[in-house]
Amino acid sequence: MRERWESLRGWLLGAELRRPQLQETSFVHQRGEINFPIISQYVDYLVNEQGVKNVFVNGSTGEGLSLSVAERRQLAEEWVTKGKDKLDHVIIHVGALSLKESQSLAQHAAEIGADGIAVIAPFFFKSMNKDGLIAFLKEVATAAPKVPFYYYHIPALTGIKIRAEELLDGIQDQIPTFQGLKFSDVDLLDFGQCVDQNSHRQFALLFGVDEQLLSGLAMGATGAIGSTYNYLGKKTNQMLEAFERQDLPLALNYQFYIQRFMNYVIKLGLGVAQTKAIMTLVSGIQMGPPRLPLQRASEEFTLGAEAKLKSLESHCFP
Repeated sequence: MRERWESLRGWLLGAELRRPQLQETSFVHQRGEINFPIISQYVDYLVNEQGVKNVFVNGSTGEGLSLSVAERRQLAEEWVTKGKDKLDHVIIHVGALSLKESQSLAQHAAEIGADGIAVIAPFFFKSMNKDGLIAFLKEVATAAPKVPFYYYHIPALTGIKIRAEELLDGIQDQIPTFQGLKFSDVDLLDFGQCVDQNSHRQFALLFGVDEQLLSGLAMGATGAIGSTYNYLGKKTNQMLEAFERQDLPLALNYQFYIQRFMNYVIKLGLGVAQTKAIMTLVSGIQMGPPRLPLQRASEEFTLGAEAKLKSLESHCFP
């Protein structure tokens, strides 16, 4: 077993933080092909500009399910290689509709030295009960028997309505390498019960709704995974610091800053393409367009996002 999640605590800006945050990496490509050489620059940007030293590769923002198995393998290798001695943790999403593909990706992640693997629930032929889903997850975890395993709970996209609280009940008896989950849902009752009913276990309960992270922290989240940490990681770090100091008014100020921006871009139509446009805007790294059927963000969206960020910065943090 690789080092436990708790060894990451105290990571972000050198403060006494206990809530590691993972950045969902973007799918960087030009004309539909992945631009692998830019990943080294991407790593340096996350670490030096946003204070983010943990990444979640091939997830939703990374368009993992739009990639071939070969592409996912190569991307995983690039992030592990380029992140060596720079990133604290590289978690690889290995979920797929095919059990065999997911097992192959899990085995590959273990071979390249990934710090963990995560799996989304299959969403075409679906597990309609806990036992079926656990059986699938167990088979994937078995392919990487020494790698920490995480469940990626995102019911809005999978259509799987099995509550995370129910799934966690007894899961380590079936999957000994289970370490936690990414909770990408707004059901705080479900998330709160994940925390409450597993307080005696050392699970990593990672909140995945960026604009509600402060609520997740109050409920007991031990970390976060999200796309906005590409361009709002520094502000999120500052919010985490304020929360750790029990300075709730300041923490709220940072959360409201994030919410004001998110509220604005959601009204314009926020998706993976638009997220990539914002990332390019803030980082200066050309993230490229999304892969079809998604389409490139409009110039109107990018200009609007840029203006909103400048306005927020001058009004909220003069």
